[in-house]
Amino acid sequence: MSEALVTVEAAGMDTSVPAASGARQFWRRLRTQRAALVAAVVVALLLLVALAAPLLTALEGQDPTTYHPSLVDSARGGVPIGPFGGASADHWLGVEPQTGRDLFARLVYGARVSLGVALAATVVQLLLGVVIGVAAGLGNRWVDLVLTRVADIFVAMPLMVVALALLAIVPTAFPRPVLVALVVGLVSGWGTLAKMVRAQTLTLKQLDYVAAARLSGWSTVRIARRELLPGLAAPVITFAAILVPTNITVEAALSFLGVGVKPPTPSWGQMLTSADVWYQAAPQYLLLPAGALFLTVLALTVLGDGVRTALDPRASSRLRVGTGRRREAS
Repeated sequence: MSEALVTVEAAGMDTSVPAASGARQFWRRLRTQRAALVAAVVVALLLLVALAAPLLTALEGQDPTTYHPSLVDSARGGVPIGPFGGASADHWLGVEPQTGRDLFARLVYGARVSLGVALAATVVQLLLGVVIGVAAGLGNRWVDLVLTRVADIFVAMPLMVVALALLAIVPTAFPRPVLVALVVGLVSGWGTLAKMVRAQTLTLKQLDYVAAARLSGWSTVRIARRELLPGLAAPVITFAAILVPTNITVEAALSFLGVGVKPPTPSWGQMLTSADVWYQAAPQYLLLPAGALFLTVLALTVLGDGVRTALDPRASSRLRVGTGRRREAS
């Protein structure tokens, strides 16, 4: 943006810039929201657990795929032997009914799959939404019309129906987590983002510094990269914070329906699929993945609300408890 501002300044226009940087203001506003900070710590811990899953399971001495038939009571249908689902020094959270696989190992490896699929799908959605939205906003009337109608189609498209159809026909040899991430990323989310980016692009391209860049002879790609993308950062980041928990829920739902991640690869949704008949005999088998899923979605939702409020201080937080809102000194 600096080169365009030099051109504007040469034309005698006002180019005053606030002294405090946008990043510094963002962090100052975010620090006033205690709930968002707690959520950020929870999300960081969950990511750390997912990344350190091999180390954590090595400390326990277990892995997520090894069967332990001696730890389940076959006479009772495969119920874990011992209190708390067979929890012991060797199996910190107990074992899985029927198979005897270690629950702690499957839970931390399931975090890798669930978070990895959600983050990868979010990256795909952001790339598609930003590229198509900017192209529609900067293109001519026909380009704008075609791209907007394509985005409208994907906004109206029923995600679960399309995902079920696509995941059912793809060969099983294709890596399932990658396939789920691609299907979720390509089918949902990006259409709404593209429409939002298009509207913001139409507003930004009317500003003086973008007009100065055009008068300077910059190409459309250079204008988009140097002048528009910085102005789109705040709404795109806010939308991404909403997409991640949504994608985690979608992955869990697809795995629960049996078309997502397949055994023996663990994911929280896939664990819930086989846990629905064990909620009385082995309740921890249901409560552990359900609790992890709930905690992750809640933390990401609260963090997303905090990011939205910090990026737009005029908007009041939707979450009234524990946000620590304070007026900034003018």
